[in-house]
Amino acid sequence: MIPSLRPGDKIAIIATARKISLPEIELAIQTFEGWGLQVVVGKTIGASYNYFAGDDALRLQELQQMLDDESIKAIICARGGYGTTRIIDQVDFTKFQQQPKWLVGFSDVTALHSHIHTLGLESLHAIMPLLFPKEGAKDSIETLRRALFGEELQYTAAPHAFNRTGSATGQLVGGNLSMLHTLTGTRSDISTEGKILFLEDLCEYLYHLDRMMVHLDRSGKLAKLSGLIIGDMSDMNDTPVSFNKSAYEIILEHTGKYNYPVCYGFPVGHEPLNLAMICGRQAKLEVNEAGTTLVYC
Repeated sequence: MIPSLRPGDKIAIIATARKISLPEIELAIQTFEGWGLQVVVGKTIGASYNYFAGDDALRLQELQQMLDDESIKAIICARGGYGTTRIIDQVDFTKFQQQPKWLVGFSDVTALHSHIHTLGLESLHAIMPLLFPKEGAKDSIETLRRALFGEELQYTAAPHAFNRTGSATGQLVGGNLSMLHTLTGTRSDISTEGKILFLEDLCEYLYHLDRMMVHLDRSGKLAKLSGLIIGDMSDMNDTPVSFNKSAYEIILEHTGKYNYPVCYGFPVGHEPLNLAMICGRQAKLEVNEAGTTLVYC
């Protein structure tokens, strides 16, 4: 288990993907300092190389530096976008495995969560600094704080018509559906057998979503789950010739043949309420007529 943070600990904010400016993370810096943490702002913050927060060499060098630096107790990815998979195969995780620390983020950062899971370590799928100013983000930020400082986390979600009731235990894995689809067959690909998988996504065409669910199923990612959590599928798009199904209806079609419990509408993803999820930690999922609970074992 990764050591919890304590006041006085030093954390780093870096960008492994799309570029971001320092003013965009000022609220996050102030928040972290208010928690008693020392904040190191990486060179990738404010860096620009076309779309990215600096070129691949800079983003790789900084991620490697923060993974290896024993004084840094957590690495916070400032934002998602695209770019983490361009550098991940060059990262040496040896020192990180010897002295693990929290790595925080979501969306494109799913690549790091998945890779870290293959090493047998935990990571934190949670709100990123870019989104701290977003209206309604307060509760998401609080779950991040609680996770980082080792406080108890217990989540509930409202009932949903598509839910499949039951209980499940297993390691919690997952994140952005598009990224998990992209990682299939790579060194960062995860095994989902016996685990609780959670999925979220943003701005995808509905037929893309269907294709990704077909791929997950064909690659064996859905058949042997312990449980499934469906988070937010935000701002989905349709084509002129309509797909005629919602995101949740598409997912239901591809998972309805299995018997494990499934929760829909869980607050994780690209919405203001994005609960911190400890990837790699043993959890218990309970889905019943009253709703859903998720607790860590």
